[in-house]
Amino acid sequence: MIGRSPLQITIPMRFDFATATRIVFGPGRVQEAALTAASFGRRVLVVGGRTRSRVDPLIADLRAHQLECTLFSVPGEPTISGVLDGLGIAKNAGCEIVIGCGGGSALDGAKAIAALISNPGDPLDYLEVVGKGNPLTHPGSPCICIPTTAGTGSEVTRNAVLASPEHGVKVSLRGPGMLPLLAVVDPELTYSLPPAMTASTGIDALTQLIEPFVSHAANPLTDAICRDGIRRAALWLRTAYASGSNARARENMALASLFGGLALANAGLGAVHGIAAPLGGTIPIPHGTVCARLLPIVMEANLRALNGRAKDSPALPRYDEIARLLTGSASAPAKDAVDWLYAICADLEVPRLSSFGLSTEDLPVIAAKAQKSSSMKGNPIRLTSEELTGILEQAL
Repeated sequence: MIGRSPLQITIPMRFDFATATRIVFGPGRVQEAALTAASFGRRVLVVGGRTRSRVDPLIADLRAHQLECTLFSVPGEPTISGVLDGLGIAKNAGCEIVIGCGGGSALDGAKAIAALISNPGDPLDYLEVVGKGNPLTHPGSPCICIPTTAGTGSEVTRNAVLASPEHGVKVSLRGPGMLPLLAVVDPELTYSLPPAMTASTGIDALTQLIEPFVSHAANPLTDAICRDGIRRAALWLRTAYASGSNARARENMALASLFGGLALANAGLGAVHGIAAPLGGTIPIPHGTVCARLLPIVMEANLRALNGRAKDSPALPRYDEIARLLTGSASAPAKDAVDWLYAICADLEVPRLSSFGLSTEDLPVIAAKAQKSSSMKGNPIRLTSEELTGILEQAL
């Protein structure tokens, strides 16, 4: 009898996969957003970022389709109070549709506002960690997400990350009804990203491909997405950083970002994002920069912990596979993945956390909060407070 390889053997498994109702990808596809929006209603809240000029073409398209537009800006990380301000503006204007156009902050702000239009009460009724964590029982208002960076994948996730300065942490508003009805991924919108933002968002995208791949909730569908996305990011991130108008590089990084969003929404994340949540609530630092600085350090700590306490973990051979995907070498061990990540962070000039005001006195509190983060549940091994503090010390 001919033997069967492990891939041919049927293994019982159960998993779900959810994403935006429709995803459109490709250069110039942003022009299709207005026509779709017109099928949902007549009054639109456009949620943008700090720079108004980035949403002006979209607003012109919407108005050309006889849609009434109200603009709300999310100039930095979205906060609970900021989302409440946007919610009030949307309700006063009678907005039936919410469109997020910008980086992850604008998209998360848009998704949160769309969800809260339909779900009454205080946001704390629904927020994780700092709130009651009640389910969002009603589908959100129609939401369209248009990313202008290649990093967060927020256009295909079912949560919005909001900062709560008074609690010193960032937490999620989460629910299946928060998935956008339409995600428009147009690589041309990322051409003008400056190198530093290309670097931080690009490594954030890579983080969101690596962490789901070694997560407890990984499944065959997310595995395939992660493998493809890791290869693309490894091959094209440096080119996108060095030559922002390179169409192939921007297209491949836009795909890697989209794939990272699909993966994290269905397989979870890990310690990088588990630490990033309280760290981002402690100091003013872009989320992508946090992930970029932490990724190689966390991978190194995970490997050390797994080899010391869980030698049979299925995550260990997956880290070897990540090394092969990143380096292109068929025999690369996991250590080569760590070395590759340290090298790209150096090449892309990722800043240290101390340059944003983080001090050693902050570390124990951040480590304690990180252990309670929902993202930490996906990490392939439970890291101790000492290990988490050591990661932060190394990232200073």
